[in-house]
Amino acid sequence: MLERIHLSIVQEVDRLGSLTAAAGALNLTQSALSHAMKKLEQQLGTDIWLREGRSLRPTQAGEYLLAVASRVLPQLDLAEERLRQYAQGERGALRIGMECHPCYQWLLKVVAPYLADWPDVDVDVKQKFQFGGIGALFGFEIDLLVTPDPLHKPGLRFVPVFDYEQVLVVNKSHALASAAYVRPKQLTAEVLITYPVSAERLDIYNQFLMPAGITPRRHKTIETTDILLQMVASGRGVTALPRWLVDEYAGQLDIVPVRLGRHGLAKQIFLGGREADMEVDYLQAFIELARRPPTQPVQRMQR
Repeated sequence: MLERIHLSIVQEVDRLGSLTAAAGALNLTQSALSHAMKKLEQQLGTDIWLREGRSLRPTQAGEYLLAVASRVLPQLDLAEERLRQYAQGERGALRIGMECHPCYQWLLKVVAPYLADWPDVDVDVKQKFQFGGIGALFGFEIDLLVTPDPLHKPGLRFVPVFDYEQVLVVNKSHALASAAYVRPKQLTAEVLITYPVSAERLDIYNQFLMPAGITPRRHKTIETTDILLQMVASGRGVTALPRWLVDEYAGQLDIVPVRLGRHGLAKQIFLGGREADMEVDYLQAFIELARRPPTQPVQRMQR
């Protein structure tokens, strides 16, 4: 009754806005597309769309079918691709999602030797997802998720790959540069620079400032690590980053790390994947490589 073509039609109509455009995208005639959907509606006993002038609005049944299409079609596409790769003796592709902005430098150290060890596996990295990192795993957008904040759900497995300390980063001439550690209230007069991530997902907010009821004087966001640290080095503000990343830049910039709180802020990086895929040989090999001690820093490209 319900076939893959029905899901594809619903998805394309939602994306393109009309039956005519959807038919063109799917290489069908409009009459064939309309006939297929009308037959499905008759079999199901419910409408998929309501017409509003020249546009189509999905009914409750149509919305449900669209949600099913969003989940099922990527899985079918992936299955077909994997089977094609097996038939041709290929390994496939490893799609990595990033929920850790500063981890890009670390990832380069893992990807370089991995590509050398697995020449028949391609690697792709994504930092933006339609439904967040967990949704990207369940939606088969990615195969592995790099995250400091795993969300344990049935069907997923998270493996810790390394520990690190989150520290405050300040200019060498900053008043806090020589402090043994910094207390939350000492940041009330500071400009805090972070990656463009919501405050509730930033460790310095949810594990340091917010529990103390403290907010900085101003919060700015910058996308790239290089520019962010250049701003800190020039005295335009402070930031919070993993100590290992700060150590890599410390020889090039006038910055120093300062402990957040008397006992510091300890974190871990995890690699998460779908439980059913975690035994795939080339995926498992990437995890094992990621858990090894880091090698020499990777040279950053000049921008």
